[in-house]
Amino acid sequence: MDWVPVVFVIFKAAALGLAMFFAIKWHYDQGEKGETLALVRTGGKVAAVFALAVLALAVFAFFLSSQLGLDLSL
Repeated sequence: MDWVPVVFVIFKAAALGLAMFFAIKWHYDQGEKGETLALVRTGGKVAAVFALAVLALAVFAFFLSSQLGLDLSL
């Protein structure tokens, strides 16, 4: 059972990496059609929202695991 978290983390990293690749590719393709400054601004907003979402998810996961009795002391 020790391999389950490893597999889930690898799958999650692969899925997020693939999604980020296609998001960046889509924004790049849109940038070729429109203004570059708007593309950079939108990309920055998307990156900031993504970073905040990852941080919120990490805090939620840490809180939930501590409520379930798992010891995650740093």
